[in-house]
Amino acid sequence: MRFSFLLKVAIVVALVVLFDRLFTYDFAGARIGCFAAAWLAAVIVARREVRKSPRAWIALGAAALFTVSLVDDPGLLAWVLVWCSLSTAVLLPKVARFDDAWHWGARLGLHAVMGVAKPVGDLSRIVRLRGETDPRAVAATLALPVLGGALFLILFSAANPLIAQAFAAIRLPSLWQMLVWTFVAFCAWPSLRPHAAVMRLAARVPAPEPSLPGTSLPSVLMALALFNLIFAVQNALDVAFLWSGGALPAGMTQTDYVHRGAYPLIATALIAGAMALAMLRPGSASERNLWARRLVTLWVAQNLVLVASSALRTIDYIETSMLTTWRIAALLWMGLVALGLVLICWRILRGRSARWLINWNAFAASLVLSICSFLDLGAAAADWNVRAAAPNKVDLCYLSQLGDSGLLPLIALEQQPMDTVTRDRVRYIRDRALTDLIARQDSSTNWTPRGSRRLARAQAILGARPARPVSIERSAWRNCDGTIRRPSVAQAQP
Repeated sequence: MRFSFLLKVAIVVALVVLFDRLFTYDFAGARIGCFAAAWLAAVIVARREVRKSPRAWIALGAAALFTVSLVDDPGLLAWVLVWCSLSTAVLLPKVARFDDAWHWGARLGLHAVMGVAKPVGDLSRIVRLRGETDPRAVAATLALPVLGGALFLILFSAANPLIAQAFAAIRLPSLWQMLVWTFVAFCAWPSLRPHAAVMRLAARVPAPEPSLPGTSLPSVLMALALFNLIFAVQNALDVAFLWSGGALPAGMTQTDYVHRGAYPLIATALIAGAMALAMLRPGSASERNLWARRLVTLWVAQNLVLVASSALRTIDYIETSMLTTWRIAALLWMGLVALGLVLICWRILRGRSARWLINWNAFAASLVLSICSFLDLGAAAADWNVRAAAPNKVDLCYLSQLGDSGLLPLIALEQQPMDTVTRDRVRYIRDRALTDLIARQDSSTNWTPRGSRRLARAQAILGARPARPVSIERSAWRNCDGTIRRPSVAQAQP
């Protein structure tokens, strides 16, 4: 037991030292994935129960998969997925089976919160155990070797310049370094010694069965009839004006109608789904009533139309404006909401449990997030904007914000027919993105495999001597879209 504890202490110290060596100046590059791989190996070495659990190896495999994403192109999403997979592997041996995603979400949340207190608790426990030893006896035992050793080191450093130089070269760590080391240790330690209270507290989390007061059968039937009528009005308006493009009342344009309400409609669908679950709880009178089941099925179907209208509003807005990473995320979220509504309806009609519903929704969300962790959504958005819009209508400021994610789409845009001024603006943003990418790839601390592949492809297209933007005088500058700005006459005068 003591050897196991000392091994974990040594592993945490090794992780802290590795972190300090890898991230001396910044936290970037493929090094992040390398550190995650070292953390994964540390858990396997230090936790025997994890090595013996077949289910834990599934979570470890998922952590290794997301570590590959961190090596290729580090991102916050991949890092969160690595931590979740690693924490799941650590906690899995403590449960008899994988019960449901609801309780696992509670376990991971408690593990993150209570893990901060675990190193403090273990340290105080060691201090209490050591307190049984007489401090005066310990001081008397250490006095001779410590004081004698210090005396001889002082004398030798005065007599030997090599020893004096070695002492002079010692630099104590700064306060910031010690804080970073402490933070890394506090993050790594709970994965080797998770808090025992995590499992007990998570077991007390109530079942996720939503309830509403006053949900008698008559109230549920009247509410469902009223809700269906209200939703029918909204969906009829969307079909008439959004889907078919009918003439709107005076003073309102199609753009005004399309650009409003996408996110409120999604919130409405989520609230409706939760209310449907609450009104038709398993075992309730409304759950056994045929008309209640028919009305809730119709209501869920109307919510699916509502989600489809929200997606169409977003797509229309993208076509009139541009595609961004957040709008891609919004469309994916709408797809998950639609799937959740279908699963709610299936659960009600087939009498499935809340555990079944949450597990399938969690599986769908995890699958989408896992795929997104390997994709560059910024590059996908930039590529779509370049292909869908005319060269003079592409938002060059947004492409500039994407960094090297927008490099290849910018090169494709630069090769399209356009006027000289627009080409120079595109060339300026492309040149800046290319220069930044070259600088990062030349740095051993910021290098990534994805960046290397992107740079090789860009250089193959542009050739050895890519065209440069026009030079400007010192007093001038360029905006984010590459336009040249010069000081006015009043500003230029002294």
